[in-house]
Amino acid sequence: MSGHSKWANIKRKKSKVDDERGKVFTKIAKEIAVAVKQGGPDPDGNFRLKLCIQKAKANNMPADNINRCIQKAAGMGDSNAYEEFYYEGYGAGGVAVLCAMMTDNRNRTASEIRYIFSRNNGNLGETGCVGWMFERKGQIMLDISGKDEDELMMLALDNGADDLQTNEENEEAEIISAPDQLENLRSILMENSYNVTSAEIIMQPSNTVEITDVETAAKLMKLIDALEDNDDVQDVYANYDISDEIMEQL
Repeated sequence: MSGHSKWANIKRKKSKVDDERGKVFTKIAKEIAVAVKQGGPDPDGNFRLKLCIQKAKANNMPADNINRCIQKAAGMGDSNAYEEFYYEGYGAGGVAVLCAMMTDNRNRTASEIRYIFSRNNGNLGETGCVGWMFERKGQIMLDISGKDEDELMMLALDNGADDLQTNEENEEAEIISAPDQLENLRSILMENSYNVTSAEIIMQPSNTVEITDVETAAKLMKLIDALEDNDDVQDVYANYDISDEIMEQL
């Protein structure tokens, strides 16, 4: 476990401007609906719903909207049932791409995702072609401005963290844990006055592909952007490693 290793931008975090906010809210509402259906409307007894609510708040979703989503989901029965599954494929540079899907029309979604891959220098693969490269993990993002890195490392290690990486320039830290340690670790960090900006379950790649030229990076980012813009794609994970210098050129 290292607090000084190079910052790896494995899952791309991009801020959402106002004209994208409605799309983000729609995706979060779908996540809430599935979470409520699986575990009930009480976030204290439904960890997945608790994470959804935290995500909604982090994206500035109004409390009234969140409550309406929960109430609607609690009373919707089997209507508008969403399927959850993954699509797998490859992007430019041989990068593995894993898309977490949530849809009420699998045939429509399959056609759209296949088209996005084919139009953006990628290939949609068979189930299992890249999924084995990814592992389900808990991820906590922190604002560490004014905090001691060594103290954070010891606190994280003592409470179930598997890995810690920091980006001193942006005063941000990423903590990786086993999924069942996520809520306990998040609570302890908050009790110790750390600013937790997000806490979620992710799919972490076991290895990365270094992208060393701008053209390949641009093609890959175009594919990932197109996938993220699709209403049925909840999350996109990819095992690329792109330097800050190349990202700045994009």
